[in-house]
Amino acid sequence: MSLTPSTMLSLGTQAPPFALPDTDGNTLKLDDFRDEDVLVVIFMCNHCPYVKHIRKGLVDIANDYADKSVAFVGINSNDVEKQPEDRPEKMAEMVSAFSIPFPYLYDESQDVAHKYRAACTPDIFVFDDDRRLVYRGQFDGSRPGNDVPVTGSDLREAIEAVLEGRSVSANQKPSMGCNIKWKPGNEPDYFG
Repeated sequence: MSLTPSTMLSLGTQAPPFALPDTDGNTLKLDDFRDEDVLVVIFMCNHCPYVKHIRKGLVDIANDYADKSVAFVGINSNDVEKQPEDRPEKMAEMVSAFSIPFPYLYDESQDVAHKYRAACTPDIFVFDDDRRLVYRGQFDGSRPGNDVPVTGSDLREAIEAVLEGRSVSANQKPSMGCNIKWKPGNEPDYFG
């Protein structure tokens, strides 16, 4: 299992726009979340063991903030020819099976992953109410096999700071996980 770190997009970056289909076939755009004080964007997929490892914790956090002004959106940018278990119909099955309480979008062209400089799954981005990037990094210190409990502590701290009007600490650890499965010839130039 190869480990790919987040590219750590520059803090303060404006959230790149997107318009992507969800698992019900509805197109959702960045602007659809404009009324929320916090937007959490997670590049994720079905098959990745790192996503599977935090999946319940991610669902728990999204549920914990359901009555607050926090929106979550998952984006799958994987090449489904390479990873058939990440196909849209399988995404819909995962949403149902794990009661995922947020939209799970399919980035077939991989353009959105490029705009966010996404590198791995999970790759987590938190934007404030001006849609400026305030956090990009790990869910918490837990990884498959390291016996650290899944708490989502790093993500929770970032969300709480924004909701309370505090600055998010700039001491952020990159997310680590499986690399995004790029279509042939579509590999980004932002690595290295």
